[in-house]
Amino acid sequence: MPTAIALGFHGLWRQTACDAPSTHSLDDDIEVDIAVIGAGYTGLSTALHLAESAAIRVAVLEARDIGFGASGRNAGLVNAGAWLPPDELPRRLGQDYGARLLDTLGEGPALVFDIIRRYRIACEAVQNGSLHCAVGAAGLADIRERARQWQARDVPVRLLDQKETARKVGTSVYAGALLDPRAGTIQPLSYARGLAKAAIENGVEIYTDTAVMAAEATPSGWCLSTSTGPRVRARQVLVATNTAQAPGPDAWPHLQAGLVRLPYFNIATAPLPTEDRVRILPEGHGAWDTCTVLSSFRTDAGGRLIYGSVGAVSQHSRDVHVRWVTRCLTRLFPALRPIPIEYQWYGWIDITANHLPYLHQPAPNVWVINGYNGRGIGPGTILGRAMAHMLVGRCTPDDMPLPIQENPTLSHKRWRELFYEKGSKVAHLLSKRF
Repeated sequence: MPTAIALGFHGLWRQTACDAPSTHSLDDDIEVDIAVIGAGYTGLSTALHLAESAAIRVAVLEARDIGFGASGRNAGLVNAGAWLPPDELPRRLGQDYGARLLDTLGEGPALVFDIIRRYRIACEAVQNGSLHCAVGAAGLADIRERARQWQARDVPVRLLDQKETARKVGTSVYAGALLDPRAGTIQPLSYARGLAKAAIENGVEIYTDTAVMAAEATPSGWCLSTSTGPRVRARQVLVATNTAQAPGPDAWPHLQAGLVRLPYFNIATAPLPTEDRVRILPEGHGAWDTCTVLSSFRTDAGGRLIYGSVGAVSQHSRDVHVRWVTRCLTRLFPALRPIPIEYQWYGWIDITANHLPYLHQPAPNVWVINGYNGRGIGPGTILGRAMAHMLVGRCTPDDMPLPIQENPTLSHKRWRELFYEKGSKVAHLLSKRF
């Protein structure tokens, strides 16, 4: 399969996304009730729900452009729950918060698709469920236990045998699959842009190419210094970004100490021939497997097959990862004729110590929520709504689905990041996968 150079930071998504709403950088001092830092899913959902629920002035400050980070680069799988099996959440957060977070994350996809319908966001939305595909006996045991745990909570997941899995995926490689009907797929950059457009229509101000460089407490709240020069005065601030916004000073650099960055790439083929489209993921499911170095795959509205895994398709690693993908596709779909890979791109997943999101309050009237561990669409949207409700007083911090935690400091952070980046390259160089 011949390959092509990735196009920009967002690969296929940049080419097929709906138009972004018109925005500009901050060019004058402003005063708002709430300043939201970051125009990804969390920041935009928070801003939209703030505007829907209260007559207040809200501004979103984004260092680059809408959906520039993980929100515009991910695989577009709208999943329910966390990566962890459901019983792990009460074990790690306690029964009260564990149950709250499970319920909240379980409702995430429904909220995403409701927003898409209400605001008519053109983002290739398909809510037919997701498939967690079992590789071998160990993978089958994993999904069986997950099915048991979900069904004990009355969640209508369904365990598929090898034959039914083959019909839904288009390959007999997997030993079975867990079907979660709550889930679906979207064009992720289009969804981010659609959230931004909906927020603007509800009165939210969005300023792009405007990084927050410093923050100073004042008697009335906070004064934020920006990269463009003007300042923002706000009663409350939500930091809704996982990574430093741009080179240069960062108002809260210590937030990175609790996150380990894991690279994740996607490739997209040319549109599949008609006979292959009706055979490979014919119902439009999003899928991922049980391997430790996992893979995800799906199709888009144009009939392209999108396949992703851990790693960075950077100058020194691109060929290793892309050759590995071509081997995987050949093994999964041997009848698939050689087809060009048209796009390659990657982004970063932020991993927390407990593999669950964090809610921080680093200073009075400043809130931080981050660390989705590879599941940003549903959690970012629904936790954004929860943050909006808390910021306007519709609920208290104690009512949130996450406890307020101190910002952790992870040991050997840089070494862990190098391990993920270099280790994925070695794994893909040597792995036969199935």
